[in-house]
Amino acid sequence: MIASLSLLAGAAAAQTNGARRDGTSISGVVRDSVNGGTLANATIQLVPRDDPASLARTAESDATGRFVLNDVPLGNYRLGFFHPMLDSLGIEAPLRDVHVDSYSPVIADLAIPSPVRFRSAICGARTVSDSGAVIIGTVRDARDGSAAAKVTVTGEWLEFALNRLGMQRRVARRTATTTEAGWFALCDVPTGGSVALVATRGADSTDLIEVQIPPEGFLRRELYLGTAASEVVTVPTAPSTTTASTAAPVTRRIHTGNGRLSGTVIGVASNQPLAGAVVAITDGPQTRTNDRGEWTIANAPTGTRRLEVRALGYFPVQRHVNIVASTEPVRIALSTFKAVLDTVRITASRNPFGPDGGGFQRRRKMGHGRFITPADMLKFPVTATSDVFRRIAGVSFEMDEFGEKHLTMRGCRPAIFMNGMNMTYMDTNDIDTWVNPREVAGIEVYSETTTPGEFQVGLHGCGAIVIWTR
Repeated sequence: MIASLSLLAGAAAAQTNGARRDGTSISGVVRDSVNGGTLANATIQLVPRDDPASLARTAESDATGRFVLNDVPLGNYRLGFFHPMLDSLGIEAPLRDVHVDSYSPVIADLAIPSPVRFRSAICGARTVSDSGAVIIGTVRDARDGSAAAKVTVTGEWLEFALNRLGMQRRVARRTATTTEAGWFALCDVPTGGSVALVATRGADSTDLIEVQIPPEGFLRRELYLGTAASEVVTVPTAPSTTTASTAAPVTRRIHTGNGRLSGTVIGVASNQPLAGAVVAITDGPQTRTNDRGEWTIANAPTGTRRLEVRALGYFPVQRHVNIVASTEPVRIALSTFKAVLDTVRITASRNPFGPDGGGFQRRRKMGHGRFITPADMLKFPVTATSDVFRRIAGVSFEMDEFGEKHLTMRGCRPAIFMNGMNMTYMDTNDIDTWVNPREVAGIEVYSETTTPGEFQVGLHGCGAIVIWTR
């Protein structure tokens, strides 16, 4: 791209203000218009406009993005730069014309094009139905970081439409194939919404990761394609009643590999290490932190994966990680449930359950799920809130290798909400710790096909459990 030149030059006289008579200086800043800020370590090149093959001057931007080219003779030039980010964006170095007609210093800034210009250049002119948002990036091989060509990148999200049949949902999808340089672009994705991304090529793939599209409608994401082997593990199931002995174990298939990931887990408030926290790769191996909050997963599948971290009494965290040879240790900070719920109480109404139970009674009348009221709770001989789910058809308990119980529906974990807040990665210990059976104001249980829109989580297809407290 060629932009018009803005020069800050003095009079055309030969007064040089200290500059040498055999040339002048060209300086400026390389700006990052995509992420804001400047670009360090960019290679700046200046070539004669009439003879682009001959290199006149070269320089490198410093930590603040600034550069200086000294001893530039009078003449007409083209100024541009190279940076790894340009490769990840799939564009060539933008150029600008520079006319040096005096010995006064010249200021000429350079910049990566703005998201709006990117979107227009990549996706074309916007239409009435076009959201205007775009996801671009590169896919690399997790083994050596090389560009991965001919990889299918898929973006999916949920869309809802209200018609005479009621609220209807559908999964919208965009796909792209990476170039020889590993570059891809997904146009017309929802602005300000969440999109689930996955990259696949044959048996190699990334995890399904959820990304948030910023309001400006432009997101750059780098993905690493890895290989995962399947391994069948045996895990025990929780007994069907509190008095039963031991239920039959079940088998579960997990993804493993030769990758290695390590890190630490600390508490936000205390800034102290958390011992016993569970760290897991989604559908993969898991481990616990030691007394120093340290953890290591030695048999992790390589590539872009989803990491889940949870600890009793703390709000669970989910993070995307790139498991490659150069992966740095991951530091996770967990907030207590009390801190999170206090924030909710400050911003919510006086009674979180609301006059209509946050819509509980309205949804109950529609009859699309299973509903439990305080009166129903009195009929159940429960000592812990999770016991009530033993009486609900389709809901079961599964223990992980550490003996922690999780609610499952049709073999996978449903989304869990507490007073309207998404708490998907809560286990039964968390539920029993933070919800007293006497404080339950209502419970809703939905299958995949009956889950209302407000309790849909991305492309989560395992239903939802909604708990309301007084």
